[in-house]
Amino acid sequence: MSNQKITALYCRLSQEDMRQGDSDSIINQKAILEKYAKENGFEKIQVFTDDGYSGVNFERPGFQQVLDGMEKGEIGTLITKDLSRLGRNYLEVGSYTDMIFPRMGVRYIAVNDNYDSL
Repeated sequence: MSNQKITALYCRLSQEDMRQGDSDSIINQKAILEKYAKENGFEKIQVFTDDGYSGVNFERPGFQQVLDGMEKGEIGTLITKDLSRLGRNYLEVGSYTDMIFPRMGVRYIAVNDNYDSL
């Protein structure tokens, strides 16, 4: 087994997002993230999803799996379509991007927002 860390591709869609149409669909987010990962040389990819979960609450099963992998040192990079897929509570999103992820040594990328913690 290689000791290369996992690149987590995280997709989230809430009930409210579903009413907006297909642009934020899980399938579309996954396609965007997989294309980005491939074009930028990320390997050992694992997709995590929370379908039907609000971004206001961070107690989402897929996101909790990501955090668990980070705490175990298995995940080295987290990529989302944009910051709003990580969450809708901007103070809490800031806490993750500015404190929690750096403390865990995790690089965070929000593709459409051109955000990369590196």
